[in-house]
Parts: sequence; C-alpha cells; structure tokens
Amino acid sequence: VQLQASGGGLVQAGGSLRLSCVASGSIFSMFGMGWYRQAPGKQRELVATILSGGSTDYADSVKSRFTISRDNAKNLVYLQMNSLKPEDTAVYYCNAAGTRQRPGKYWGQGTQVTVSS
Repeated sequence: VQLQASGGGLVQAGGSLRLSCVASGSIFSMFGMGWYRQAPGKQRELVATILSGGSTDYADSVKSRFTISRDNAKNLVYLQMNSLKPEDTAVYYCNAAGTRQRPGKYWGQGTQVTVSS
C-alpha cells in the first residue's frame, strides 16, 4: 500500500486547510485510516482516525475543529482542519491499516502544515 498526502501549506491562525491522502490498492475500504502529526522536537501523535465502517476518533486537542472523512470509491481520506492554531503546526502523516487508537504499518510521506499567529 502506498499513500500520498497533499494539501499542506502556510495559513494564518483561524484559517482552514484540507489535507488529502490517496491510497493505492483495491482493499482500501477494509483499512482503518488515520492522520498523525509530528511537531519539531515532539513525538508523533494521533490526530484522527476513521475505521472501515466510518466510525471516527479524534485527539482532544482537535475535537470540534477537525473532521476526518473518507471516499472509498476514490481511495481517499481527508482531514478538514478549521480554526487552526499555531500549535497545530506540524508535519501531518497519513496512515493505513491502523485501529482506533494505534497506527498501522503503512505511512505516507508527510505534508507540512504551518499556522502563523
């Protein structure tokens, strides 16, 4: 499985971005998908996950601001990020084959999100 993330960039605090991740392979719909992020000097952390049945989970820090969704017909997973804060600045990674709280073994290359104050 190969994952290609896109959509990162520079945005002012309070702004929005939508990240996309396209996955190769015909069994995408069976995978739990997730977004993780890693800020400089910090460990990689869970942002949001969505299971094959559509149930979602979020880090407390992004609840009510971020929304994860998926389009199984297009092998895509999205992360809509609203009301962005400077502390959201990180490299965001797409992940496949994980569970509600744990990442799977497939990682994308990461996309940089920078939120200016």
